[in-house]
Amino acid sequence: MRYWLMKSEPGDVSIDDLAAMPDQTVDWYGIRNYQARNFMRDQMQLGDLAFFYHSNCEEPGIVGIVEVSHLAYPDRLQFIPGHKYFDPKSTPENPRWLNVDVKLVRKTRLLSLKALRTYPELETMRILQRGNRLSITPVDPREWAFITALLDQPAS
Repeated sequence: MRYWLMKSEPGDVSIDDLAAMPDQTVDWYGIRNYQARNFMRDQMQLGDLAFFYHSNCEEPGIVGIVEVSHLAYPDRLQFIPGHKYFDPKSTPENPRWLNVDVKLVRKTRLLSLKALRTYPELETMRILQRGNRLSITPVDPREWAFITALLDQPAS
């Protein structure tokens, strides 16, 4: 099993939106970075777990845990002319962009980016590295264990 951090802007899909969706499942659409796409295509497996991370908002941070419930398949939005995720160079025979489906495991209390930065145990975590803008990043099993233990503690 692998662990991930997956960013979503709450104005697009929030953790509450996911909780309200049928089967509490969403296709992780709109990835337009080759490295993030390759993580989904080449490394994500059914049952992998990911932190659901609100980004580009007032207080970014981890707000839940999701599970990969469907392996990578073509992102349908790349084929819709005029859509912000349309890619004219992508075809159904040779799609460039993929997504996976994720299912809500549980909502958590917010563990903010600011709070994550305070723990020396997380100093090598990709989300905390300068210049990291990837929407999907691997999480080391030690980081996963540390963060899930934090999330299981009452908020201070």
